[in-house]
This record gives sequence, structure tokens and C-alpha cells, in this order.
Amino acid sequence: MGMIRYLETMSYILQIETATTICSVALAKDGNVLAFKQLDERNIHAEIITLFIEELIKGAAIQFNDLDAIAVSCGPGSYTGLRIGVSTAKGLCFALDKPLIAIETLEAMAYGVINQGVYKDILLCPMIDARRMEVYTALFDIAGNKIEEVTAKIIDEESFHNQLQSNKILFFGDGAEKCRAVLGENPNALFLSGFANSANYLTQRAFEKFIKNDFEDVAYFEPYYLKDFIAGKKNT
Repeated sequence: MGMIRYLETMSYILQIETATTICSVALAKDGNVLAFKQLDERNIHAEIITLFIEELIKGAAIQFNDLDAIAVSCGPGSYTGLRIGVSTAKGLCFALDKPLIAIETLEAMAYGVINQGVYKDILLCPMIDARRMEVYTALFDIAGNKIEEVTAKIIDEESFHNQLQSNKILFFGDGAEKCRAVLGENPNALFLSGFANSANYLTQRAFEKFIKNDFEDVAYFEPYYLKDFIAGKKNT
């Protein structure tokens, strides 16, 4: 019975991550990444995302119609990056008549750390750079449960004061480094350098949602911009 159920859930999921300066695309089968391509360069997403997708499909020796779903990192993050990623995902869903899976960007980042299997008894604080000392952030436990909702937070000496009194917190993402000078003196504040957003990190949650048929309404789905005025800012 278990084998039959597994065969019923075999899937190719194309995964798109464009919420930050990194443009990343991955192809996963049955919850395992087959291949991925990514590039960290500002304002390059629109030029390379379709090329990356085509290269992954060709490299896997499958057709676009073989895809079972499209998963996209839906924000918060860069207005322009999110718009490009979600528009691409929705376009593929419409053209191929495939379901759309949305994964919150900060949640995907948390799973990127969780799946390293290195950390225990720690809270995870993914951070996406907004502007000046502001970040988009949330708190997760090591099992991936969200314990503090997504918010736009201006970092100062009082940030995470209560949580840091009784918990070690790992800060990571492109918004974390600018917080090190403010929070780094606290022995419970740990910083993971070099963390880069990746479409690979969507894999676990995308597969779980696929199995549960937890899909978005393609016609009406919009990215999670968090703050509307970001649309009017350049270089986001």
C-alpha cells in the first residue's frame, strides 16, 4: 500500500526563487532536487529566468508538460524580483494548465537552515534586507513552526530583547549582516554568514503542499509584498 501511494504522488515540481538579488530555479522530483541554476546579480532576473528554466527542463530530458506543478517563493522581498518570479510562475501555470504552489520566502529560508541538520535548541530568524536598518523577518523554531509572524522590523538595541533572554537565535539572510553591529554583543545572538536564498529551499514545503493539493488560485494570486510603497522604490 505504501508503494502504491508513493507512485500516486510522483511529481516534477519547478521551483522559482526571485525574492532577493538572487535569481534561482530548481527542478525537483518527488521532493528531491534534480538540478538547479542560480545567479546573484541585481536586476538580472527578467533576462535569465526563462533561460534557466529552459536549461533545466532540457537537461532533465523532460517536456514542459511533464511538470506537475510550479512552486514560487512569494515574498516578502524585492518588489521587482517578486513580480518577475510570480508572473513567470503564473504564466507557466496558465500555459501548461498546472497548479501553483506558493511558499513564503522567510519560511523557505528557515527550511534551508533546518535541512542542514546542524542546529538544535535554537530559534531561526531569517532576514531579508529592506532599507537602512529595516528588515523583513519572522521567527521559527527548529522544527519549522512559525512562532513570530512576518513583519517589517527596524533593528535597534531592543530588537528581540525578550526572546534573546531565554533563547539562542540564529540570524541569517542578506538582512542579517547589518544587524550584527547592533545585536552581535549578545551571547545568545548567533550569525550565519554567507547564507544565500535558493530555489532548493522550497523543495520540502512544495512537495508537502503538492501532496495535500494545497494550491493557489492562479488568476488571483499576488506576491506577498508586505509593504505597498516598495513598488515606488528603485534598486529593491
